[in-house]
Amino acid sequence: MTDQDATKTEITNVPPAVGTAEPGTDAPALLGRRDKIVAIGCGLFVAAMVGAAYAAVPLYDWFCRATGFNGTTQVATVAPAGELGRTVTVRFDANVGPGLPWAFKPEQNTIEVRLGEVATVHYRVVNRAARPITASAAYNVTPLAVGGYFNKINCFCFTEQSLKAGETREMAVVFYVDPAMAKDIDGADVNTITLSYTFYQQRDSAPPPAAAPSAQRGQT
Repeated sequence: MTDQDATKTEITNVPPAVGTAEPGTDAPALLGRRDKIVAIGCGLFVAAMVGAAYAAVPLYDWFCRATGFNGTTQVATVAPAGELGRTVTVRFDANVGPGLPWAFKPEQNTIEVRLGEVATVHYRVVNRAARPITASAAYNVTPLAVGGYFNKINCFCFTEQSLKAGETREMAVVFYVDPAMAKDIDGADVNTITLSYTFYQQRDSAPPPAAAPSAQRGQT
């Protein structure tokens, strides 16, 4: 074989460039399959991001409840085994969100409790609107670092509250401060804890009635 024939053979055996169709292959069909793969990949990525966004809220809520992060209180079913001699002052704060026509306040502004002591306080709420309203209470405690030691056995914040027009309701909170707080470096010097609630309107079970249409003039 001559050098010229060898050169021709090498040129003939060069593979096609990336992205070019093999001889005898339908180029538009190849590009269509590639576009479909890219589109499917993008769709799966977007779906994963949307799912992660929806999951972030309940996961964050679970994390706060499990750790007491950001002043989130804990839920308890029974009282602690014992009490300590150390006492703390618990302050009670009450607020309503924008547009909610409720009057909301604690019946006591402060109480003094021992660590581990089960205490009960009451809040009073009045619906000043001329229609029923449903609302739910968000809550936290400060200092934020002791949220994990503030345990509520019973609370009106566990469920939505529906009040009729002009209705007044007393609502109880049963709680204790975990004695373990005394062993935590973040809670060792805490003498005052503030429990704060804010009611936010959820829905109107009976929206305001529409104004009656005026009588048509000239009607006989």
